[in-house]
Amino acid sequence: MHDTARGVAELARPGNCVAAAVLTGTGAFVAGADAAVVPAAVAAVVTGFAVAAGNAINDYFDRDIDAINRPGRPIPRGAVSARGALAVAALWFLVAVAFAALLPPLAIAIAAVNLVALVTYTTVFKGTPGLGNALVAYLVGSTFLFGGAAVGAPDAVVVLALLAGLSTFAREVIKDVEDVAGDREEGLRTLPVAVGEERALWVAAGALLLAVAASPLPYLTGTFGGVYLLLVAIADAAMLFACYESFDDPSTAQRRFKYGTFLAAGAFVVGRAALLL
Repeated sequence: MHDTARGVAELARPGNCVAAAVLTGTGAFVAGADAAVVPAAVAAVVTGFAVAAGNAINDYFDRDIDAINRPGRPIPRGAVSARGALAVAALWFLVAVAFAALLPPLAIAIAAVNLVALVTYTTVFKGTPGLGNALVAYLVGSTFLFGGAAVGAPDAVVVLALLAGLSTFAREVIKDVEDVAGDREEGLRTLPVAVGEERALWVAAGALLLAVAASPLPYLTGTFGGVYLLLVAIADAAMLFACYESFDDPSTAQRRFKYGTFLAAGAFVVGRAALLL
């Protein structure tokens, strides 16, 4: 019983849920959540439950691959049955939908698109070269847009969403390089399987360079000041180093990309906070 409860919690990947909820809250704050705290909090809850459900569905469809790449996950090790994982995912999706109904129309539309994307990712897009990576990148970037839409100002976080999306695309490609053995055995045509690992890593590098090029825009347009520029430059440097490192050690590099993403989000938070002082 204890292992089952632990397995259900692991299906959600609580760290990822909290991180995604924080990103949504960050988008709301950057967009001006100081005047709309309740919608921002509701949006964060919706994101957390939606990510939990998406992770559980992903584990359901990836159970054979995980038996090779990650045998310690709940379904391969027998802590949760495949049918049980689907039931838990359905419950978490219902909770997300119930809270999303409380938000403005644009936020509801983004939530609806994202819920469909979470369900179709593993079944439709994951094995298509590049498209699965692009979908995950959209989902991460859209957490900021969702937060902005919840407080009525999605346009204020477009650059942040773009930066997060492109850097996430790069990290996802690197993750596929890490998992290439299991993906190839299961017949998944991920980008590194289709074009080769080194070429896939260069595609990741190109996406990251676009993100880095876009990151100074809030400073150049006068939206944020010099403190933002300094912090986002540090974030850019961290992600660029991770991308360089991926050619030798993709496992370590893809984890370090997360730190760069959070540093970039922190730069936007500080930039917004400076305007309130």
